[in-house]
Amino acid sequence: MNSLTVRMARSSARHPWRAIVGWLVFVALCLTAGSAVGMNSARTADYRVGEAGRAEAMAAEGQLERRPAEQVLISARSGTLGTEAARAAVRDLTARMERLPEVAEVAAPVRSADGRILMVEVALRGEERDAKDKVDALTTQTTAVQRAHPELLLQETGSPSISKGVDEQRGDDLALSEKITLPVTLLTLLVVFGSLTMAAVPLLLALSSIAAAVGLSMVASHVSPDTGVGTNVILMIGLAVGVDYTLFYLKREREERARSGGRLSSQALVELAAATSGRAVTVSGFAVVASTATLYLASDVIFSSLATGTVVVVLVAMASSLTALPALLTVLGRRTERRAARRVERGRPVRRFRRGGSGRSGGSGERGDGGESGGRVWTALLRPAARHPLATLGVSVLALLALVVPLAGLHITEMSRDTHSREIPAMRVYDRLNEAFPQTRVTHQVVVRADAARAAEVAEALAALTRLADADPLFTGTPRLRTSADHRVSTLELRVPYLGNSDQAYDSLDHLRHDHLPATVGRIPGAEYGVSGDVARYTDYPAHQNGKLPLVLGALLLVTFLMTLYAFRSVVLGLIGVALNLLSAAAALGLLVLVFQHTWAEGLLDFRSTGSIGSRVPLFLFVILFGLSMDYQVFVVSRIREAVLAGTPTRQAVLGGVRRSASVVTSAAVVMTTVFVSFVFLHIIEMKQIGFVLAAAVLLDAFVVRILILPSAMLLLGERSWWPARPGRGTAEPRAQVPPGRPVVDVR
Repeated sequence: MNSLTVRMARSSARHPWRAIVGWLVFVALCLTAGSAVGMNSARTADYRVGEAGRAEAMAAEGQLERRPAEQVLISARSGTLGTEAARAAVRDLTARMERLPEVAEVAAPVRSADGRILMVEVALRGEERDAKDKVDALTTQTTAVQRAHPELLLQETGSPSISKGVDEQRGDDLALSEKITLPVTLLTLLVVFGSLTMAAVPLLLALSSIAAAVGLSMVASHVSPDTGVGTNVILMIGLAVGVDYTLFYLKREREERARSGGRLSSQALVELAAATSGRAVTVSGFAVVASTATLYLASDVIFSSLATGTVVVVLVAMASSLTALPALLTVLGRRTERRAARRVERGRPVRRFRRGGSGRSGGSGERGDGGESGGRVWTALLRPAARHPLATLGVSVLALLALVVPLAGLHITEMSRDTHSREIPAMRVYDRLNEAFPQTRVTHQVVVRADAARAAEVAEALAALTRLADADPLFTGTPRLRTSADHRVSTLELRVPYLGNSDQAYDSLDHLRHDHLPATVGRIPGAEYGVSGDVARYTDYPAHQNGKLPLVLGALLLVTFLMTLYAFRSVVLGLIGVALNLLSAAAALGLLVLVFQHTWAEGLLDFRSTGSIGSRVPLFLFVILFGLSMDYQVFVVSRIREAVLAGTPTRQAVLGGVRRSASVVTSAAVVMTTVFVSFVFLHIIEMKQIGFVLAAAVLLDAFVVRILILPSAMLLLGERSWWPARPGRGTAEPRAQVPPGRPVVDVR
């Protein structure tokens, strides 16, 4: 056994404490390096896509980009708003804000139509992405004015304060997620191993991997900027795969220990586990990395950030399971052997592991293949596939296809600011602002770039555009025209009195882009123009993703096929893996549509339906699920192929392999599902959807695909499952030598 995984395990087992200390030093170095370089956050320019992105780039060229702004609402605590009191508060607020270096301009106050509220808009310096870091300075002054005028009510909102509130809520949500996930994961592992020591090993390694990945992601952010979602993904994926990889490896070591009956040393057992589950971890880990890397093809900073976080944490989790884990298992195994030796010296019988039982040894238990009762459970679950594979395959596939049906009504949108939780104080003030000042709800920014010699023509065309907007009932207010110092770039801001996620707001954008602009600015030779703004972004981003979807999905299918082909040397299994991943992902997405595009589950899952699915969810689901499914595919089929290589007929190998791997696959699925379900409790609707759909996909994959569909298909295909290889007919690779007392196991 001279594979890389075995050599790494052998080195760690020979010098366990050096390996453990080395891992801890690695984690510390990652955190230190990350803290030293800091996080490189994405800039506003990194988010630009489509026409809106091009328009924003032109506006920035003329230094006419939209400034981030805060709105302060001033009203009476009771009764009518007194003129003198309001004027005094406005003067105080304006003077304080203008002294701040963060503030670019304070606009004149605007009174609401009913006269009850005054609005003071404060424009900030710098770009949008940095504005949330400047909010505290503004809110401090608003609070000071509130104290000076206790008879009035001052409230502040705006994109910067909402972004800050969302970040704070996300932090609270992640803390809640950890409180849910960690205890449930530990409990699951306790059930699997029957020992607190062995249950703690996967959890501690996963947490240390997450810590190292967070540090490395800070370093990686200087190549691929972070968008604020990297930590969420590292926590979600890191805990899932970190526990899974350790679980696969550890369970195999426990199984070999029980099977050897004490004839093998801890080092030999670790090497056997490395040759089997260690290789499965390596293959599945690289499959997740390769699948996730296809997200870079989307040419989107958010997907690139998601991909970077996932790739980093999976690689670190693989490293921990191939280095630190063998060392820990060796230390624990030697402790068990010393305890056994002391029992012998005292004339007491040695506790031995039993296959299929729950034997103990020195405080470290292993439940074999799930125990006698567990074996009966999996035998019963496999009975339909074993006795009626064709019927089982047909019914299971039809059931998943039924879940795919709701996909016909899939409606994808960019989740706008209006979808944020109203538990954020700034969002409640935002609702009050929209109600009192409807003209502030949506602003379209028309950007025109032309030669300076055509400045007069541009001004005339924008005046004509203003007249068209005045005659269009979808627009309101007084447009704002600005021109750059070199007269090459002009912007016209047009307001719409409807919420950003309303049909009227999208219709107004269509009128601008397809009717009004071509009839005015579009007639100027050589002029470039476009429309930006929140609604334009919400429109262009999903369109951009839909355009990239075929490329990413095609690459994903190819990567999945090639990784399966590499792992098992079988074209048939490669095609089956692609088909099953597509089916389970589509079924999970259909279930997501059924739940989140309707209102019947709002109370159950604590959300307000937008009638749509977040634009990033489908692509993220397909990429992550294809990678994670390889965990189960590789682990289950490796056990089957291992038996076939040893000469077992394919039918017997399929049933035995699935049965032997069932408990660990189930345990891994429970851990993953727990992690993903915890994200359903988050307030951010898109994170809720991602958590729900990944949890559903993992359950479908583990309990329907791997227990019913995969064994049924392989039983029907028989020896043809391995085409073009024929591992059951003497074509197995040369077997490696292992320590005496144990037959060779080879799943290369």
